[in-house]
Parts: sequence; C-alpha cells; structure tokens
Amino acid sequence: MLLIAGTIPQKDMPLIAGPVKRQGDKLVADGQAFSRIQGTGAMISAALAATEYMGIEPPYVVVAGDIGKGDGTRLMYRHLTENIASLKPDVVTLHYCQPFMNLLTLFVKEVEKMDKPPVLIADAGAMYAAKAAGLAEKFDVFTPDPSEIAFLADPAATHPAYIAHHLFGSEIEDVPELITAAYTNKSAASVLVVKGARDYIARNGSIMATIEEPNVPVLEAIGGTGDTITGLTSAFVFAGVDPVEAGILAAKSNRMGGKMADPTPATKVSQIIDVFPEVFKQYLCEWSGICAVPSKGDK
Repeated sequence: MLLIAGTIPQKDMPLIAGPVKRQGDKLVADGQAFSRIQGTGAMISAALAATEYMGIEPPYVVVAGDIGKGDGTRLMYRHLTENIASLKPDVVTLHYCQPFMNLLTLFVKEVEKMDKPPVLIADAGAMYAAKAAGLAEKFDVFTPDPSEIAFLADPAATHPAYIAHHLFGSEIEDVPELITAAYTNKSAASVLVVKGARDYIARNGSIMATIEEPNVPVLEAIGGTGDTITGLTSAFVFAGVDPVEAGILAAKSNRMGGKMADPTPATKVSQIIDVFPEVFKQYLCEWSGICAVPSKGDK
C-alpha cells in the first residue's frame, strides 16, 4: 500500500480515508469528493496517474480540511497513529499539514513499533516538523524546494520563515553546499530530491544526479509542480524503484510533462498531470524499463 496523508485548504472538510480514484475533475475516496489540485490533491493526482500506468494498487489517502487552524492536521495524525499498524503500508508520504512536532513524533513512534516499517517520505509541513523535532534521519526521502533546502541547512531554524538571513539569498548554484550542510546537521532524510530550476538528487550527503532537461522555466510559476514530483517519487518507490532512481524518474517525468503541456503562467497543474500518461507511454519504459501493463482489450 502507498499511503498518502495531508490536508486540503477547505473549511469543514471531514476526514477522508480510503483508496482513491478520479471522477471527472475531482478525486474520490470513501465516497467523498475533494479537489485534485488544492494542497495535497496535486500530489495524490500525480501518484494516481503513475500507479494507473504501472497497473498497481492506487494510493490510499488520509486527508482532511485545514485552513490553518490545525483541526484537519490533528484529525489526520490521530487517524494515522491509531491505524498505521493495521493498515501496514509499504510507503507513507506525509505532505501539507501544520508542522506539529508532537503529533509527528507520536506517529513515528508507532511506525517504529511495526514489524516491517514503511518507507517514510515527507514534504512541506510534515518535512518542517520532522526537521524541527530532530526526526529527519528517521525518514527515507525528503522533497524540498530551494528555499526548503536552505531551511534544512540552517541548524537553528524551526520553520522556513526563520532561516538565517544569509541563506535568504541562496541561488540554485548554492544547493550542493546546502545539501552538504543539511546532512552535516542531521537535518536530512537518507535521500533528498531537491526540486527547482535544476533538480538535485542526493543520498547520504552525496549528489547522485542533477536533472536540467528539458528546461521549462514557466513551470516555476505554476503552483503544484513541486507537489507532482513528490507524488511521482512516492509512486515509483511503491513500485519497487530505489528512492534515488525514483527521484530521477519523477524529475524527468515532471519536466517532460511540462514540455508536452506547452504551459503558460496561466496553466493549471492539473493540465500537466493530465499529460503524464502520455509521458509515461513515450519515455518511462525507455528510461527505466517500467512499461505499461496491457489493458484487457490489449491482451
């Protein structure tokens, strides 16, 4: 099971838990619909596109509405902490949520009790909490953007808003130095997938790959295109791909999706997600040997 948990910026949205599917322009789980582009929705949508292509189990989601008050985050963590042992997921990806260190700590303690703990992936608020609580090294993958890697590199910061002044001016060329600092400070997961104008994939302090092509600068202006990399990475890890290779495939797929969608700054992330099946069809088998499972009509 690939379990994806996070919040959606929607008031009064209840906790939703169950396997996810797409219905039109919405995602549906446990009979309830929610946005596929808001908050964690974009990440789930990208992961779902990849699992459908590979013919594997769709993501199991645990999501709740949270507009900054923390109510949905609390519901999410309570459900995860109480049910993680029975769900027995292979991969858990934590995404947008309030960075409550105590709730994340309780969840990680439950994970550590499991006979077969899942691969742990974090981005956004969950990643902030993991770093601030001293739990970064418990995670297998972090997927920061350039400002977030600066946060991970700052030993004193508890949130990206409070990183040291000298790090605010960090450029993409500074990312390798920031990656080294994050590992030195024990503020990094085993694997880092740093998303930006140039994508860096690192393991235990060593940069394993950089991805620059195709270069689609307008992607930087489209909200959610970093979330899609996290979703794709999660799906590929769930498919059994090594996390470093999963990050490389996610970065390549995301960039190619941007190129094929021919976006403008007005393009929605959903338009890029919608071309992922064609990206996978044309390139993924060549890049990795991961090829589509034939549909019944093709057999």
